[in-house]
Amino acid sequence: MAGAGGGGNDVQWCFSQVKGAIDDDVAEADIISTVEFNHSGELLATGDKGGRVVIFQQELESKNQPQCRGEYNVYSTFQSHEPEFDYLKSLEIEEKINKIRWLPQKNAAQFLLSTNDKTIKLWKISERDKRPEGYNLKEEDGRYRDPTTVTTLRVPVFQPMDLMVEASPRRVFSNAHTYHINSISVNSDCETYLSADDLRINLWNLEITDRSFNIVDIKPANMEELTEVITAAEFHPNQCNTFVYSSSKGTIRLCDMRASALCDQHSKLFEEPEDPSNRSFFSEIISSISDVKFSHSGRYMMTRDYLSVKIWDLNMESRPVETYQVHEYLRSKLCSLYENDCIFDKFECCWNGNDSVVMTGSYNNFFRMFDRGYRQDVTLEASRESSKPRSVLKPRKVCTGGKRKKDEISVDSLDFNKKILHTAWHPQDNIIAVATTNNLYIFQDKL
Repeated sequence: MAGAGGGGNDVQWCFSQVKGAIDDDVAEADIISTVEFNHSGELLATGDKGGRVVIFQQELESKNQPQCRGEYNVYSTFQSHEPEFDYLKSLEIEEKINKIRWLPQKNAAQFLLSTNDKTIKLWKISERDKRPEGYNLKEEDGRYRDPTTVTTLRVPVFQPMDLMVEASPRRVFSNAHTYHINSISVNSDCETYLSADDLRINLWNLEITDRSFNIVDIKPANMEELTEVITAAEFHPNQCNTFVYSSSKGTIRLCDMRASALCDQHSKLFEEPEDPSNRSFFSEIISSISDVKFSHSGRYMMTRDYLSVKIWDLNMESRPVETYQVHEYLRSKLCSLYENDCIFDKFECCWNGNDSVVMTGSYNNFFRMFDRGYRQDVTLEASRESSKPRSVLKPRKVCTGGKRKKDEISVDSLDFNKKILHTAWHPQDNIIAVATTNNLYIFQDKL
């Protein structure tokens, strides 16, 4: 199989672009922490540990190269969050962007939510290509004239200027989370959104910054009795009353806001019974869910734990309808992964545009795709070696024991410092964005 893709045909993935510096010495601030396409796929946003948001825009396809899709070029860069200090708790608040979520476009401007550990901001991204000229009481350089010198009345006019993209903060939603925010999700009603931290989920109105409603609170009265934390939360794509949240115990709870104002009592609990033969010291850690995503259709949801991706039918709570092993060969390496803290890495996952393929990251800058209809999977690598324009990605294989074949890579030679935690799939096309440490790789299918 050349590669997993949409529509049943074998998709050949090829290199399109790579963004970011090539240096081996990576500055902590440049490490990418989130990647997100907007609803049309025209814009692609990344956030990093330095609190910056970089937005790339897809160029229009050129007429003399119709076979080549438009490339993504920098559209806007702005500092979303700054480091802060909580004087009451003597804690530093990192500027790192944890999540970015686009709002559906309503007019010429674009809006997005970005969050660090404590504060969520609503940003407006707008274009200006005209400026007013010919004021009566102002010079062109902005200085005010003496009104007594004005002898004629002029009508100001708009003159063309170089395109300028402005990012301006429209709302700041703060002081609502005691613990670190791990998720934000915009509701399908386009009026509200949720934010989740380790123990609570809050519901906000996009217009109101000074109050939010607490809709889930799992904090026990005695913190010594704490057994699980919230790891991710998301609204249903078309039912504005429904959301899910996952936990460190490997369970997913679906809540209906029509049932109660406080959704501590879930409507459905999705949990797979543990296989006793796989029970080990690490079972609880590797069963923790790092990401949950609804399918575009709203019928399924996907969860990612340390070793696998699971697809759940919302109508069946007892077990997932599909389970895909991402890197099962690491099961024998859990002890060393625990010692170097890699076992706590939080991998994200994403659906393709028609929900037929899912994608998630792994180590050694590998990423995995699973074709649901054809039950095929492929391992691909984001590396500088295969970054010649239009070069086709070769499937990679990991040798788990015995004699290693020529093209295979041994488990022992995998680089656990190179990891792909954040991936995104264009909502309509076979274009994917994959974040390695400080580089953003963009791949597309070979047309």
